[in-house]
This record gives sequence, structure tokens and C-alpha cells, in this order.
Amino acid sequence: MGNLKSLPALIGSALVIMGILYIAFHFIFLDLFVDLWWFESLKLENYFWLKLLYKYLLSGAVTLGFFAIFFLHFWIASSYLGLNPPDDVRHDVAKRQKFQKIANTFMSGSAKVYTPISLVLAIIIAIPFYTQWETALLYFFGSNSGVNDNVYGQDISFYLLFYPVYQLVQQELLGTAILIFAMIAALYWLEHTLIPNQRKDYPKGAKIHLSLLLGFVVGFVVWGFMLQRFALLHTDSHEPIFYGPGFIELRYQLPLIWAAIGTFLATAVTAGLFIFWPKHRIKTPFLVSLTAFVCVLVLPKIGFIPSLLQRYLVNPNPVKTEKPFIQNNIDATLAAYQLGNIKQADVSINLNAAKDIETWGTQKRFENIPVWDREFIIDSYRQLQEIRPYYHFRSVDEDRYFVLDHLRQVNISARELNTSKLPQEAKNWENLHLRYTHGYGAVISPAAQDADKPQVWYLRDLNMTSDIGLSTAHPDIYYGQEQFDYAIVPNKLDIVGIAGTDPSQNEAYHGEGGIPIASTFRKALFAIYLHDEKIFFSTNIASDSRLKIHRNISERVAKLAPFLRLDKDPYLVITKDRFYWLMDAYTVSDKYPVSKPTDSDFGQGQQRFNYIRNSVKVVVDAFDGDVDFYIAEPKDPIIQAYHNAYPNLFKNLADMPADLRSHLRYPRDLYTIQMQMYAKYHQNSPELFYEQAETWQFANVRDKPVLPYYQTMDFGNCNDSEEFVLINPMTPVNRNNLSMIGVASTIDSRQCGKDYQPSITVYQFGKDVQVNGPAQIEALTQQVPEISAQFTLWGQSESIVEMGRMIILPMGNTVLYVQPIYIASVKNKMPELTRVIVSIGNETVMDKTIAGAFEKLKQIFIKNAGPVSRVMPTIPPQ
Repeated sequence: MGNLKSLPALIGSALVIMGILYIAFHFIFLDLFVDLWWFESLKLENYFWLKLLYKYLLSGAVTLGFFAIFFLHFWIASSYLGLNPPDDVRHDVAKRQKFQKIANTFMSGSAKVYTPISLVLAIIIAIPFYTQWETALLYFFGSNSGVNDNVYGQDISFYLLFYPVYQLVQQELLGTAILIFAMIAALYWLEHTLIPNQRKDYPKGAKIHLSLLLGFVVGFVVWGFMLQRFALLHTDSHEPIFYGPGFIELRYQLPLIWAAIGTFLATAVTAGLFIFWPKHRIKTPFLVSLTAFVCVLVLPKIGFIPSLLQRYLVNPNPVKTEKPFIQNNIDATLAAYQLGNIKQADVSINLNAAKDIETWGTQKRFENIPVWDREFIIDSYRQLQEIRPYYHFRSVDEDRYFVLDHLRQVNISARELNTSKLPQEAKNWENLHLRYTHGYGAVISPAAQDADKPQVWYLRDLNMTSDIGLSTAHPDIYYGQEQFDYAIVPNKLDIVGIAGTDPSQNEAYHGEGGIPIASTFRKALFAIYLHDEKIFFSTNIASDSRLKIHRNISERVAKLAPFLRLDKDPYLVITKDRFYWLMDAYTVSDKYPVSKPTDSDFGQGQQRFNYIRNSVKVVVDAFDGDVDFYIAEPKDPIIQAYHNAYPNLFKNLADMPADLRSHLRYPRDLYTIQMQMYAKYHQNSPELFYEQAETWQFANVRDKPVLPYYQTMDFGNCNDSEEFVLINPMTPVNRNNLSMIGVASTIDSRQCGKDYQPSITVYQFGKDVQVNGPAQIEALTQQVPEISAQFTLWGQSESIVEMGRMIILPMGNTVLYVQPIYIASVKNKMPELTRVIVSIGNETVMDKTIAGAFEKLKQIFIKNAGPVSRVMPTIPPQ
């Protein structure tokens, strides 16, 4: 009968144990095994174990430390009282036995009670460290940068690496100290109450213990006040004029923080004397210090005092009063966004551009003007080159290759796999995971082409046709930007004619990427991991098959290095052996002192920051999936800390293969962020910054900003060699005329070497001659009779006329404007390049080729030789 009654309990216990084992296996051991095998397939198993070691070593050490703190104080408090009973108890057997029994409860029973309590409290307190263990990792492996901030003179690394840890530790230790003090005080009171015939006063040892605990609380509160000083560096109360602390913060609030520290210490000392030492129980010092402390705490909350200071001291002389603080903001922001070394070149505009056309209008130079925008040519790629329903061109990248005697700018796009386009009846498990496993090849076309001519191709079709010798041994693309599902290759299926043009082609995958399946045991684990039993029961999976997972390159890199922020625009590079994806990765922080914050989503969610470095260049093998991280900014203290922690993960940029290193480029996302900041912070004196008379904005046309675009061009800097640069035109705020053209390059214009040396040059125009912006050029274009008549004629047919992105380039002592015109059919909407509009000085022409347009302009300038107006034509405000 007794056995029957215990049966439900046994069954319940068994179910609980089975549930715990299932959860432990599925969410801990299974993920651990698969992740380990995946890291091993990437030859990064050392990095995998190192991450685990750091994570659990730091988390375990913190938990153990807090456990020791809690248990030590509980043990001291529980074992102190009861050791020396009063004299009247010593001679009374009954009382002594009762005394000893209660004392034993506190003394010998404490381990059983306080051990689990200490462990639970330690885990709860340490939870923030479990989620922020990498923050602590930077603390242990970080080092000084050698650059100090202008306010407190601290090394920048203190804010980027150490300050976040100090904030976390101070909050946790203060909470722990308060909790322990409260619990130990209660425990002493309980012991004192329960043990009979104790003296009225607490023993000296208990007072010392509580005094020490109170001292810890005081110390951590003072530390919090000290850290509060650094919070002033991120005040935004002076926005939109400037960011960071000003006169009020550093001349009023900062002294109050120091006063709070002094009065709080005085209050704590006098309170301790008053509570624990009755002989010194004098109320006056305590009351005076407490009153002073409360007053100091309340003063910052009283708004009229800062208002009076602002009204009568700052506002009458704002620039004079706030000058050093505005300068701090300017210097910090320029440094945090790497804008301090921008080269500025003042350009004198000569509207008679005959000499500039003669010098710059060579075939080599205008062959690289990108009249095919990637936003337009993607439609042509999709309609002409996807070929099979399961292939897809996701996006077009811009790059440059040395072909046909010089460096030429090209558009390139990967032909990736997209199984969503398969017929519904073909979307079965075998097709999706064993047959249709990868994309194939790419298309490449020159960015500069003549209008009204067939599309020129450098690489095309599934047989990888190239008239200029481009080829690759392994055109298969198993890893890319699409949302790939898992694939298992090679396998026993006879896969015919899916990738290439030969229907009999059935070559199996022969790379090294992916996790080897190897055994039935692994098949079973993969089936459980991927929630797909077909993996285990499929007879088409061979012993040499490999499981390919995490095939989206952004997801893949983020899983390997979650501390990096990724550029939203990976780009494809073709080599003789295979395709590679190149990605720019950033380290960011929101703790840089006095620097103006901004935000970006980086494709991984919106994040606010005020410091950014393009610290890492990432290379992903599109065939095997291997990932390599190369440090591009070794002076960045954040990436140096990670490099110290994970020495096997990162490589030197010089170790990157030369055929990949030649395709490094200035990141578009970074340059956009930098120019957003520089638009205001190029005014680098407090007087100019306060006036904001020279603030810029991105040039606008048709209510859209002209964002940075790539251009391959010889700027005459390095022995007639072309540079692959980012161009960014800007106008004054709320105006359309051009203020500057920013050029971001990757080579050192002084040494003219091939090493990656990113730099920015700003070509700034004087105010004596107005330089028209893209919106004004478009409006002036409509005023040219020949062009407006042609637009009217095109609009009468069943066609859509599209004006492409305007290319704006500094060209000698003038500015070149090139705008492609596309015509697309209403039915298929595939654009055709039909004309290019070219404008220089005060002349605008339209032609089928840029060479023809240059020749027309040359003739116009020769015809109009003589005195010319120094003012470019303008249009009235709209």
C-alpha cells in the first residue's frame, strides 16, 4: 500500500528529471556540440574554447566572489555572539543549557542555512556580469591609447574600456554592501534578542563589524559620486548649440559633486560615532553635516540657480563664457569620428573651362564615369542574366579591376540562390536541401558605357563568358546575402544541369566548408538540432557529406564576432580561384567624452554611439565559407583589447592576399556618418561654430539627398594612376548651391603606395563664384531648348524617362556634372541608357557619349573664347 502511495511521487520525480535532462541536452550540450563542430569547420576551435573559458571564468569568479562575501559576513555574525555568556548565566545550569542551545543554532547551524542563501544572493547579484562579461573582458585586456580628454585629462581608453566596468561594479558592490549591512544588522539584533541575559549594549566586535560594513557602503557611495563626474561629459542640455558640459556643469555642478563627497563623508563619520560609540554621542556635528549634505544634494534640483547663472553670466557673453567648452566639443567630435586629419583644398572656380577640358577630357579619364547607377542596372541584370528561376541578383556592388590597359570601374553582382522562386511542386525537402544548394557565378559590366548601344559585359551567362579574360575556378556561391537554409553536400543524388549550361554536368561539391556529418550519431544530433527528422532517415546523405549552416554572410560574421558592427553593404570580389565577400566592420562606443552622438542601425538594430572606427576588414569565402578578420585600424583601443583577448582571431592587414587587398575601399556607411558630422564640425573655432553660418548638408535633388557614391578617377595625385574614391557633394543648409566636394580615398596621396591608407580631402569652393548644386543643374538643364524638346518627345511615347544620379567631380579649376538619362518601357520597365547630360562652367550639352559631349563643350568654349562672366547662371528660389 505504501509503495502504491509513493508511485505518483516517483513518476513525478522521474518526469522532472527527464525534463531537466532534455533541457540540459537540447539547450546546452547539443548547442555546444554543434557550435564546436561549426567553429572547427572554420578552423577557429581555439577561439571557441577561449570564449567559453572567458565567459564562464569571469562569470564563475564573480559568483564565487559574491558568495564568499555573503557567507563570510553571515558566518562572522552568526558565530560571534554566544561565545561568552554573562556571569549570571555561567552558574545557572538550566540557563546555560538554553543559552548553549540557541548559540549552537547560530554557530553550528549557520553553514546549512547561510550556504544556500549566500549562493542564491550571489547568483542574483552577479546576473548583470553574466550578460556583460565581454565588457569586463575589455577591462582586463585593454591598455591606454596615449590620448587624453580635454576636461579631466583621463586617457580615452578609460572611457571606452574601463569606465563601463567601473559603473557596473560600483552599482553591484553598493547594492551588495547595503544588503549585507541590513541583513547582518538584523541578524545581530535577532541573536541579541533570542539569547537570554545578554548585556544591554552590543559587544565591541559586533560594533566593529557593522562599522566596517557601513564603511563599505560609504566608500561605494563616494565612488558613485566620483563616477558621477564623468556623466557630466555626456550632457545634452546645450543642444543644439553644442554637446557636452558647459559653464553651468563644470563651474557649478562639478563643485557641488565634490561638496557632496565631503559632506557625505562627514555625515557618515559623525553618524558612526553617534550610533556605535555612546561616549561620543554628540548630535550637533552629525546634524550639521547631514544638513549640509542634504543642501548640496538639493541644490542641483533647484532650477532657478542655474537659470540665474545662465541668464546673467552666460547669455550676455555666450561665446566668451562657453568658448573653452565649445572647443572641447569640437575637438572631441573630430577625434571620435576620425575627422581631425581631413585635408582641405580651396578651389578657385574658372568658368571658362577650355583648358580644363583639354587637360581632363581624355579618353582614359571619362571612361570611368559611372553612368550606369546600380539602382537602375539591377533590373537589367535580373531580366537578362538570372536565366534560371531559382537564381536572383540581390544587389549590385561597385568595384574596380585592372582590365583593358587600366583600372576600370565596374558593376558586379552575385547570382545567388533563391529557392522561393521555385515552382510550388518543386519545394520538397530533397530539392531544397540536397539539390538546390548554391548560387553560381556573377555578372560584371563597366560602369561607363555609351548610350543607345547594346549592354557591354565583362562577365556574363552561366558559362562565365568573358571577352576580357575574367574567370574563376570555383564559381559556386554557397554563402552570400540571401537568407539561405541549410544545405548538405556532397550527397548521393545525381544532380544534373542545375548550375552550369551543360545539361550533363553533375560535378559534386569538392570544397572543405561545412561540418562533416561523418557518422550516424552526428546525423541524429543534426536532425534534433535542426528539428528535421529527414536528415536522420535520408539515405542520400553520404559519409563524406557536409552540413552547411549560417550561410548568410552577415549572420555568419555576427555569430563569430558579435562585438563588431557590420556595414550594410558587403561586396563581391572575383579572383582566379573563387569569389569572396568583403565586409567592413566597426567598433563603436557611446562613452567617448564630449563627442556628439549619432545613431545607425548597421543592419543589426538601431544603436546610438559617439565613437566609431572601421577597425576590421572581413573576408568571407563564398565557396567554403571560411571567415578571416584583418585589423585595419590598429590604433583603436577597442579592437586592440579584443586582439589581446583573442590573438588567434585577428590577422594583420598586410597578411591579406594581394588580390583581395587591392579591392579594399572606403566604407560608404562610415563616410556618410563622418560627413554628417563634418557638415557642422568643420567650423572648428568656437566663434564660427556658434554662428553656424557655414553649416552644410547633403546636396538634394528631387527631394532626395545625394549620398556618397564611388568613382574611379585620376585626380593627378599619384603619377597618372586612378584612385577608387567616395564622392560626397554638400550644399549650405537650406540652399542649393555647392559648398564642397568631399573625396574619401584609400591610398596615401603623398607616398602613392598601394597600402591601405584611408584619408579624406575636402575641395571647398570660395564665395566669389557661385557653384551650382545638382538641383540647380537639373533645373538649368530643362532650360536648354534641345534637351527640353527631346524630353517632351520621349514623354509622348509609351516610355518612362528616368534621370539617373548626377555625378559631380572636381576637375581642375572647374566642376564637372554628368547625369545619365534612361528610358524604360512601361511593360517591362528594363531601363536603357539613352543619353548623358554633361555640364561644365555655364554650359550644358546632351550626347550619346561622354566623349561626344566633351567635344561639343570644347567647341563651345573655343567659340566663346574671351571675357566670361565670373558668375555661374542661377535659378530663382523655388
